[in-house]
Amino acid sequence: MTGIRVVVTGATGNVGTSVVRALADDPAVESVLGLARRLPHWQPPKTRWEAADVEPGGTPLEPLFDGADAVVHLAWKFQPTHDPAETWRTNVLGGMRVFDAVAAAGVPALVHASSVGAYSPGPKDRAVDESWPTHGWPQAAYTREKAYLERVLDAYEAAHPGVRVVRMRPAFLFKRESASEQRRIFAGRLLPGRLVRPGLVPAVPGLPGLRFQAMHTDDAAAAYRAAVLLPVRGAFNLAADPPVDAAVLGRILGARSLPVPVAPVRAALAAAWWLRLVPASPDLFDAVLRLPLMDTARAREELSWEPRHTSVEAVREFLDGLRGGEGMDTAPLAPDRLRASAAS
Repeated sequence: MTGIRVVVTGATGNVGTSVVRALADDPAVESVLGLARRLPHWQPPKTRWEAADVEPGGTPLEPLFDGADAVVHLAWKFQPTHDPAETWRTNVLGGMRVFDAVAAAGVPALVHASSVGAYSPGPKDRAVDESWPTHGWPQAAYTREKAYLERVLDAYEAAHPGVRVVRMRPAFLFKRESASEQRRIFAGRLLPGRLVRPGLVPAVPGLPGLRFQAMHTDDAAAAYRAAVLLPVRGAFNLAADPPVDAAVLGRILGARSLPVPVAPVRAALAAAWWLRLVPASPDLFDAVLRLPLMDTARAREELSWEPRHTSVEAVREFLDGLRGGEGMDTAPLAPDRLRASAAS
């Protein structure tokens, strides 16, 4: 297979930069068009950039998709959690604009970034496959929006059978270069990255339900690349082993695991969120404690995919990046020091 032309929305974020790099490095891909609200200085091979906004009333998307063999839709807004109407406008209404433009432009393949967050609450002691219900956790905007787009795609596939639709459902995604962005999105000013190091964190709270899956963003990107190139359809769970719990985090940080009830932790997080001291909503905290573990057999078999990093390696790399204030030369991933110099 040669001459594949791919358009990537949200191409400058945590997942987007890894997906663009994976596609650009593949000899079967002729060109990559990266779409982002703010154009980066980063210039990978075979890639050109266009400024685009997927929101209603934003950039006309059909001309940008014309002639593409696949569109990978990654554009997503995590903030502001205090204004869910704004994230709904970008994530849900913007996602629907992308889907409609794919059909209108005659693009044969759509690869959509869903998430483990789309899944309904599920077990922590066994893994579920892609048939597990995708109704999310309705109180959290992120999971509610991911689940709603799953329903949109159900109807979309029926209306557009000629479009090959792939739904990627990755676990939590980490890499060194995403550290500054993810600290800003989820922890804000209350998490000095340099303090998150072995020996300085005395204990990890062993919360009931704190067991989740993680993976390296580059491993997820390899699965996205395979989904573009192979004639597959449907949903694919993506995660690395082992599942991460308080004991695993304790070993990473050289800290002990301390059993803690959920209620006081949630109350503290809710107070900090209402005071706008942290950006992450307590509703997202509730969702994380309820996410199921995912079985990744389908991705391994149909995509010939195998993660190169364990979940522990991915988390360690992220924490190393957090301590070093790492990032990339794109607007979402820019480290704080570059943002400060740009503002001065």
